[in-house]
Order: sequence, then C-alpha cells, then structure tokens
Amino acid sequence: MKLLAKFNLVYLLVMSLGIALSGYIARNLLQNNAQQEVVESARMLMEKALAVRAYTNTQIKPLLVSQMANEFLPQTVPSYSATEVLGTLLSKHPEFAYKEATLNPTNPRDRATSWEVDIVGQFRSAADLKETTGVRDTPAGPSLYIARPLRITDPACLACHSSVEAAPATMVAKYGPANGFGWNLNEVIGAQIVSVPLGVPLQRADQTFKVFITSLIGVFVAVGIVLNLMVWVLVVRPVTKLSALADRVSQGDLEAPEFTTGGKDEIATLSDSFSRMRASVVQAMKLLDA
Repeated sequence: MKLLAKFNLVYLLVMSLGIALSGYIARNLLQNNAQQEVVESARMLMEKALAVRAYTNTQIKPLLVSQMANEFLPQTVPSYSATEVLGTLLSKHPEFAYKEATLNPTNPRDRATSWEVDIVGQFRSAADLKETTGVRDTPAGPSLYIARPLRITDPACLACHSSVEAAPATMVAKYGPANGFGWNLNEVIGAQIVSVPLGVPLQRADQTFKVFITSLIGVFVAVGIVLNLMVWVLVVRPVTKLSALADRVSQGDLEAPEFTTGGKDEIATLSDSFSRMRASVVQAMKLLDA
C-alpha cells in the first residue's frame, strides 16, 4: 500500500470517529436544548395566563358586577378569560395547547381528562409541588407538558363555587347546579397545563443536526483534500524523485542528475545525505576503474 493510500486510510478512520463522536454529543445537546426551549416557552405562556387572570379579576370583573344580576357573563371569570386569550394566541402557534384542567369545573370544556386527573392528583397529594413537567404518549407521538396547580387562595372565589345556594342565580341558570360547587379554600381544584408534541422540538433539533453534520463532513473533506495535496507536494513527489535517482545510481548510471531541494526540512536533509552517498559511490567506482 502506498504512502498516500495509508495516509488516507488513517485520515478516513479519524474522520469517521470524529464525526461519530461530535454527532453524538451535538445531537444530545440539540435535543436537550430544544426541549428546554419549549419548557421556557410554556412557562412564558403560563405567566401570560396568570397575568390575564389577575387583570380580569381586578379590572374587568368589578365593572360588570351590576350586569351580573341580570345575566351571567363568563368574561368576568378569570379562567375563562385566560383560556380565551391563550386560545386566540395559540391559534397562530397550533403546536402548543393550553388548558385549565379542573376536576369539577363549572364550564364543561375545562373538565380534566384521565391523564390530566393524574397530574391534578400529584398536586393534591404534594402541597409543596409548584410545577411538574413530563412526557406522555399520544396517538400522534410523544408529547411534552408542563403543569402548575390551580389552588383556591382567594375567598371571593367561594362566592360562586362553595354551594349552589350561595352561587349567583344567573350562573346556576347558565351552567346548571351539578358542577363547579363544593370547592374549599386552599384546595387544588385543577391544573394549568401547556403541552406540545415532542416531535416539533425534536424535528427542529434534527434539522439543525443535519446542517451541523453536513458542515462538519464538508470541513473534513476540505481539510482532507488540502492535506493530500500537502503530502503529495511536500513528501510523496520529492521522495518518488529521490527514489528514482537512487535506483539509477544503484544501476551504475553516473550521469543521473543531482537531486536538489530547498529548505531545511527532513526531505532536504535526506537529499543532502543522498548527494553525499552518490558522490561517495561515484568516487568508489572511479577508483575501481583505475
């Protein structure tokens, strides 16, 4: 096997190992960063929902108190406003979903599904748990979610949800007496849940990973071409010429030209050594002829 072939074989092995190791590290980092970015975006949505709830409760609800005697207006309910605002916002970002999943909701659309009931149960059983994240399997693939507890901390909420008798008659007329009652102060009654299919961030990570690997392979190939040219020009070509001259001299061709090369590298040292050897051979052959 020639020197250049050996060099390329070793370089190919090193390149393959480098790409495999870099790809493994980069893929894990990109996937973790993508999931963390989704979690941070979900937390931002949570904060927006909380801001809408606070705004509705402090500024919208007081303005509509007089009208509530004639007709129940769901726009005065903080959870309703948060769900509506987030629903409008997420219509432009359909990969996200927001829900205030409640065990015993007034509005049927807020009723918790089976997996949401499990999350609410976690918050009810662990009073110090402020947030939870996880991955669940869905028919469309794995889904990442982040959840926070919905806890009754404002006694004013019990005016509508403690009992049917205490609730506004207009609310009972709109939603009926069967749901949304029996809540207690400091009780976890549901959970804010933001979920996103895990395939979305992983797809973005995979796209970035493909660009990275393609760029890395391109760099390795370019470096390999440059190194091949350098090895050919600086090593293979001068050694090949020197070998050809040595072969001619060894066969008694005393008219073979001198091998000259500039610089002070190893090839130049080898050339000087060959020139001295050649001169010694020529001198010895002349003495034999004499």
